[in-house]
Amino acid sequence: MGKEWDIVEVLRHSRHDWLNKLQLIKGNLDLDRIDRVRAVIDEIVIEAQHETKLSNLHMPLFAALLLKSNWENPSFKLEYEVLIDSELIKIDDASMTNWTNSFFLCLNRAIEEFQENHLSITIEPQLDGVRFFFDFSGIIIKRELIEKFLANPAMDVVVKEFSESELALEVFMPVQ
Repeated sequence: MGKEWDIVEVLRHSRHDWLNKLQLIKGNLDLDRIDRVRAVIDEIVIEAQHETKLSNLHMPLFAALLLKSNWENPSFKLEYEVLIDSELIKIDDASMTNWTNSFFLCLNRAIEEFQENHLSITIEPQLDGVRFFFDFSGIIIKRELIEKFLANPAMDVVVKEFSESELALEVFMPVQ
């Protein structure tokens, strides 16, 4: 599934991210842009709330994949949102993680590097499972790689939109 991260590496990357956020706040304070400082702090709070909800899904493999994704996938920026706090919903964590990791690998090969490529994952726990919405915007240069990946029936995927600049998928994982 990729590189094994030890605790020192995780802390080093996390510390780097936090220092970037603090520098952004400090820079805006120095410029007396208080509204921008407030906006940055609000973004940090929302991100932390989503990290908490992600961790509470009881999908440790999937959560780890998403939490370290921006460190491992430089071709696109990942954001995620968990719509509601969920009680214990038991789905196949390993299958969802393996599929998502494979999707990330495919996406990295299919998009143009060094562009404004953005992937958003919305996670919606439901009574009978969890619905995952993958929304990509950016520059897709190898459409055939994504088509081949999606043709593999490893997961029940519904393609909502697919163009040279957008890809929207929905994956449903039922309760085990």
